[in-house]
Amino acid sequence: MSMSQWRKMIILMINMFITIGSFGIIIPILPAYLESIGQGGTAAGLMVAIFAGAQLVFSPIAGKWTDQYGRKKMIVLGLIGLTVSMFIFYAFDSIWWLYASRVVGGIGSALLVPAIFAYIADITTIEQRAKGNSFISAAMSLGIVIGPGVGGFFADFGLKMPFLVATIVSLAAVIFSLTVLKESVEQQHTPEQKTQINDEPMLKKLVSSAHKPYFMLLIITLVMSFGLMAYESVIGLYMDDQFGATPQEIAWMVTLTGLISVIVQLFVVDKLVGRFGEGAVLNFFLGVVAIGFFLSLFADSYSLFFVITLLIFLATSILRPVLNTLISKMAGNEQGFAMGLNNAYMSIGNILGPMLAGILYDIQILYPFILGCILLVFTLFITVFWQNKSLKNTKLAKSKSSS
Repeated sequence: MSMSQWRKMIILMINMFITIGSFGIIIPILPAYLESIGQGGTAAGLMVAIFAGAQLVFSPIAGKWTDQYGRKKMIVLGLIGLTVSMFIFYAFDSIWWLYASRVVGGIGSALLVPAIFAYIADITTIEQRAKGNSFISAAMSLGIVIGPGVGGFFADFGLKMPFLVATIVSLAAVIFSLTVLKESVEQQHTPEQKTQINDEPMLKKLVSSAHKPYFMLLIITLVMSFGLMAYESVIGLYMDDQFGATPQEIAWMVTLTGLISVIVQLFVVDKLVGRFGEGAVLNFFLGVVAIGFFLSLFADSYSLFFVITLLIFLATSILRPVLNTLISKMAGNEQGFAMGLNNAYMSIGNILGPMLAGILYDIQILYPFILGCILLVFTLFITVFWQNKSLKNTKLAKSKSSS
């Protein structure tokens, strides 16, 4: 890449890091904060679900606006939305204002994320595209790792201090992008770089996905997102209620699990898939996640729950890229359509998981973990059955072709 490309890439990476990190800042103090305003699991689940729902609903519109009005405008607007969302968290204590902040934040994220990836497509060649996207993904992962640690640190200065810090950091990103980032849309003239907009309604796409060869993989994606986000949305509350964990202890756990996930994705996944194949890795680590959910029911200390959570996040950090690879291999010449469906199914899981987990948590704090365990065991059995059926169909097709 040229120096100009690297400069733009670094600006985009900083924006993505700030975006993910500013939300991560509030994770460790959210349980104590919700408790201070008389809220519990339902509110925690809805916080995540409302954000994901707003993002899912607004994403198609945001994608069109990115092409129509330019990348820089959407990036700046997205950052403004996230800044306003964080300020509402800081300024108000009403749960309805906090829900409203999640709507604003979800819309901001919907504007920002596709614009950043479209900007990457504008400033890179086809050969450089994967490398550019991997840098942005690395910035996202770094935000996930560092954000909660920063939040835990600033919680020592007051329960609302992390919200103020997140607001200031997001506002700095707005000013930074306005003054430094240049528009890239004028570079989008080559046919391979033009974005193809599919105006087919999302509901129609979801219905048609049932007939795709990778449909079962989409279901696995949904269930895994459902289980993981259900787990994440109540984990802070659970640690607070069961073990009296402090915001710093929650921050430490989230940071360490995120860091291990990044390392595993960078250095372990390719080797595992190369040695055992995607199918075997998928089955094994679905089993590991299910076992993790089951063991969490019996964790009687912060340390043991910490280890089990590490196991769950380790397995899911391997499952995500493996699922993406399998879907991509089965998608043939409809890569964009398949990845769009994959993202939609993940978003549905991100919405339903936290909502149901929060409601169940307020009934009995172990119910979210029991539900996740049952769903994952069921998914594992279906996955093994689907793989065996696919293998038989492949062998049958080969025997017919040879005869």
